[in-house]
Amino acid sequence: MNVQRGDDLEDDFVLDDLVASSGEEDATFDPRQGAGDDIDNLLSADEDAEQDEPALEGKAILAKRKRREKEKERQAKRRKLAETAEVHEPPSVAAQPAYKLADYMSTMQAKAYPELTGLELNDMCIPETALSDTTQWTESRSLDRLVEFIIKVLPVLNKRLSQRPKSPGAPTLLYIAGAALRVADVTRVLKDERLRGDKGGDVAKLFAKHFKLQEHVAYLKRSKIGSAAGTPGRIGKLLCETDALSVSQLTHIILDVSFRDTKNRNLLDIPETRDEIFKTVLGAPKVLEGIRQGKIHVVVF
Repeated sequence: MNVQRGDDLEDDFVLDDLVASSGEEDATFDPRQGAGDDIDNLLSADEDAEQDEPALEGKAILAKRKRREKEKERQAKRRKLAETAEVHEPPSVAAQPAYKLADYMSTMQAKAYPELTGLELNDMCIPETALSDTTQWTESRSLDRLVEFIIKVLPVLNKRLSQRPKSPGAPTLLYIAGAALRVADVTRVLKDERLRGDKGGDVAKLFAKHFKLQEHVAYLKRSKIGSAAGTPGRIGKLLCETDALSVSQLTHIILDVSFRDTKNRNLLDIPETRDEIFKTVLGAPKVLEGIRQGKIHVVVF
């Protein structure tokens, strides 16, 4: 019997594919472990995913909390910046005592009459005794405090404004403001019931914009007014060119000096309004006479 040995194999002998691959399968696949391992791997992956979900949710909550805290910090910083950037109202010239106001008014009057000599200006100046001392008022001189200002500082005016006017076109108060919009705001404030009460007269609104002079003349001749707010140009014309605006009951003229325009100018800083005030309002013959006689008081607000 002939037995074949390795040396007896033919040189071109090739292993059967089935035989050749069986070794690799034996090395990589164990029927007792393969399926179980795959299931365990899938289950462990699911468990890991489930364990990751709470962690992700926790991170999201922390991130949201941090965003809220940062937003609160930003808001706090904005509030702090707003407080530090708040423009503090500078001391108003109106808060000065009467003797200093007299000097201030004399200086402004000299600018309105540059051609006059010192002696001539003295004959026209507003005396210290005619200027109301308002230094007791230490709060803001803004329009939203005007009612309280009149009640506390000008009690005589407050009482007269609540009384029934006797004659048409004869106000107790003239309030002089630099522009039509400001006059409209002042008019609304002067209509406050704390000033007018139940018997107080109308509040006249006197400016040139939208109103002809004759319209105001007709209105004043038929209306009993307790106070009038207006621009110096219109009030000056009514005082000097018509007989519609009477000073027979006039006790106070308030100058809206604390208010400043967009160029940071007050009522007497503006050449046009300054000239009109000293020449046609305070300089109107009947007004100037009342000031000298002590019947009319000038209030710098």
